[in-house]
Amino acid sequence: MEFVPAVAPTDKPTPVAWCFAFLEGQLLLPDDGDGQLLPLPAEVFEPVARHYLGRLGGLDCWAMKLMAMPAGWQQMPLRAAMMAMPEAQMLLAGRAAQILEWDRAHRFCGVCGSATESLPHERAKRCPACQHAVYPRLNPAMMALVWRGDELLLARAPNFKPGMFSALAGFVEAGESLEDCVHREVAEEVGLTVKNLRYYGSQSWPFPHSLMVAYTAEWVAGEIQPQPGEIEEAYWFPIDALPGIPPRFSISGHLIRDTVDWLRSQRR
Repeated sequence: MEFVPAVAPTDKPTPVAWCFAFLEGQLLLPDDGDGQLLPLPAEVFEPVARHYLGRLGGLDCWAMKLMAMPAGWQQMPLRAAMMAMPEAQMLLAGRAAQILEWDRAHRFCGVCGSATESLPHERAKRCPACQHAVYPRLNPAMMALVWRGDELLLARAPNFKPGMFSALAGFVEAGESLEDCVHREVAEEVGLTVKNLRYYGSQSWPFPHSLMVAYTAEWVAGEIQPQPGEIEEAYWFPIDALPGIPPRFSISGHLIRDTVDWLRSQRR
């Protein structure tokens, strides 16, 4: 289904809409056993805040914040809900969560403390006192999958599930390019130097509001030295004997599996 983003409706409301309703930071899904989100009249909910997202498959889409649980619905953590959704819904659920969090965090001006006002023509809040404007912000973060021959470097952060390993990742600092960030984070987190950076792809990551930008990088030199407090374990794994890795729900899951396929193709 095609999604057309918009800040406000440009036509009369559709009879039913995709409603991404949140209560206490968790997405609401029908309490009917299968948990599938379906279009329904937007008037079903009584939100304390709502934001128009655009149209998916010709139907209006709304992000909504509720203060009480409506009958017939259940809460689910956003990550778990997104993993079970079709891609179009998954992306919109993440978009909705980020816009609601932006709305919550910028009710008052960060410069002078005055209450902000939403602008009708763009996704922005402006302070009527000092005119400071705030737009939804993303934190760019790089992801680097380092390879060496037929091996991949995979690591565990302290908050990972037992047995789960993934690519290296870190936030871009002020003044850095994405490529600078890759070199710095790889050196900091595991003590290695790399070359031949190749852009893989990107993914909006609403936990809470990041843009993941993924690369592969070839090992040049160094022995693995995990950064205390950041990396719990890190090892070289043969591509035919990988540990537990993230599912394809996340870009890391795609990155690792597609890189394995590419390295195997180099054997031919």
